[in-house]
Amino acid sequence: QVQLVESGGGLVQAGGSLRLSCAASGSIASISTMGWYRQAPGKQRELVATMTSEGSKNYADSVKGRLTISRDNDKKTVYLEMNSLKPDDTAVYYCYGNARARVETYFRNYWGQGTQVTVSS
Repeated sequence: QVQLVESGGGLVQAGGSLRLSCAASGSIASISTMGWYRQAPGKQRELVATMTSEGSKNYADSVKGRLTISRDNDKKTVYLEMNSLKPDDTAVYYCYGNARARVETYFRNYWGQGTQVTVSS
């Protein structure tokens, strides 16, 4: 199976920065897309940013220019550099990975447990 573990959340003032990390572990054959979603209280989970194993990136319009996704394929880790944070960025941030476990023949979606990011005004 595949496990995703996030780290790096916390409390920051508006305009500040945070860096999230998410490491994949387990019996992994291959990882395709990795990325980040977030869910604010009372709202649906939404895309923040994703990145394919080839390096193609996709961002939500609301975070373009402020949040940057990157990944280290050798370490099976994806990062989210968050700058110029706003109170509206407050949410639980979930790591996402589309991966194939060694015992399986197909890719499926995996999620981390989530990490809280709180931006105070």
